[in-house]
Amino acid sequence: MRIMTLNDTLTVSAQVEIEDLAELKANGVTTLVCNRPDGESQDQVTFDAISAAADPLGIAVFNLPFKSGEQTDAQVQTFADLLEQAQAKAEKVHAYCRTGNRSVCLWSASAVSRGAGAQEVLEKAKEVGFDVTDAVKPYVADKEIAAASTQNEGAAKPSFDVVIVGAGSGGIAAAASLLKRKRDLRIALVDPAESHYYQPGWTMVGGGVFKNTQTKRNMRDLIPSNVSWIKQAAVGFTPTENTVQLDNEQSLHYQHLIVAPGLVLNWDGIKGLKESLGKNGVTSNYSYEYSAYTWELVKGLKKGRAIFTQPPMPIKCAGAPQKALYLSGDHWLRTGALKDINIDFFNAGGVLFGVAAYVPALQKYIERYHAKTHFNHTLVEVDGENKRAYFKSSEEGKENDVICEEFDMIHVCPPQKAPDFVANSVLADAGGWLDVDQFSLQHKKFANVWGLGDVMNTPNAKTMAAVRKQVPVVAANIVNSIDGRDLQAGYDGYGSCPLTVERGKIVLAEFGYGGKLLPSFPSFLLNGTRPTWAAWILKKDMLPAIYWHAMLKGREWLAAPKKLKSLRS
Repeated sequence: MRIMTLNDTLTVSAQVEIEDLAELKANGVTTLVCNRPDGESQDQVTFDAISAAADPLGIAVFNLPFKSGEQTDAQVQTFADLLEQAQAKAEKVHAYCRTGNRSVCLWSASAVSRGAGAQEVLEKAKEVGFDVTDAVKPYVADKEIAAASTQNEGAAKPSFDVVIVGAGSGGIAAAASLLKRKRDLRIALVDPAESHYYQPGWTMVGGGVFKNTQTKRNMRDLIPSNVSWIKQAAVGFTPTENTVQLDNEQSLHYQHLIVAPGLVLNWDGIKGLKESLGKNGVTSNYSYEYSAYTWELVKGLKKGRAIFTQPPMPIKCAGAPQKALYLSGDHWLRTGALKDINIDFFNAGGVLFGVAAYVPALQKYIERYHAKTHFNHTLVEVDGENKRAYFKSSEEGKENDVICEEFDMIHVCPPQKAPDFVANSVLADAGGWLDVDQFSLQHKKFANVWGLGDVMNTPNAKTMAAVRKQVPVVAANIVNSIDGRDLQAGYDGYGSCPLTVERGKIVLAEFGYGGKLLPSFPSFLLNGTRPTWAAWILKKDMLPAIYWHAMLKGREWLAAPKKLKSLRS
């Protein structure tokens, strides 16, 4: 637990756990104040549980809960009275909330309401990482706030040990893994999204195996309770000053930065696609909204032509365009409709799959579903109303040729790119991707900047499994860096693509840098180069549970980092 000292009487912290009470007692705390309402997160310790555990230690507990920014004048005065009584008795008070922010705001308001200078209060709050201007405004004259703000120009921004940009799988898992290693870290997670998605499940939604609602959770229920959730979008970086700029024109200061915003689905990169999605037979499993439409189309198609597309690399989960084809073909085969349906796969690349060891098994399913493959063809336009798709060729001798193909159903994988605020920053390489060392995941120019997930320029498959292996590497290396030790953890490029070739069987492709096979299981249990029922059970039943209850909680099962030195040798 990181304890922030405001004066001789008061300390504050993020959420107090039962095991923290002994430390507080040893520090001389006689009164504990809770400023956090029960039920803000699933793993939150309730006030009653804290109170019951504190009583045998002789610690009095007071409940003054409020939502962020909603403290009342009555609460401010109650807190001020409590602090004055403790000061008169030379006793110590400790207050807590989710991150410490609300407790610092309550203290600042109570202090200025009893005559403390606004400048002094604002400066002290900034020392522990909080801007409390709004909290003190109701209790001081506007001119005093203006004077304090002028004198504090250039003062430190709200500061954290680690700022993580992006609350996707990498961001949340990294926060949890860092706290497992070093509980007192002050961590901020920057992301405005209210919902979090298990994106690997969308292929299963498009195949009628999952409902799309199974892949969605509330963000607030997943972020660790003692992590500050900054519900703003990042818009830029100033790594020479260790700051991240937010879209509300504020900025955050960091000791270490993790850049993990994922990538951007460039729907506008294909003419007419955005306007056509979700109707006229145009769909994509790369979207929560449209994955369910894929299944509607598959069930409804009894005859005609189905087209599946794959854009140029890099894309996340490079097997997903094929998975859509295989699950659709399997349904049509089982229902007897396949004889009246023509399947075409248009791939901007030149091969069926980038790792040759898995191609034979996949090719058998291409033949099973009588699918025609068209390599070196990139989708450039969709005319949904007239059900036509236009492809540009890159075949030798046919460069720039454009062909028109009619369809009854088309599943589109959109082109993908890094977010603009990364691509246009000094952190990016020439291609717009976050420029990191492929083994340590440390930025090549700024030693306290780290990457995670799809936004990086590492030459690995952009999959959820890759992120699961990257998170412990980044967490371990940041903690080593903070503690003054050499970097020891390395990432070997592991990625996994469970290729769902039919309902009930999967080819579990696992590989690292250079296409090296990296199976997680002995071949007698699960041979990844062949379709197996065991891999289907892993994908359907086990991986979602591992994601929600292990990975996002900092439990690193089968994800231990490699030794960095061995990867460099």
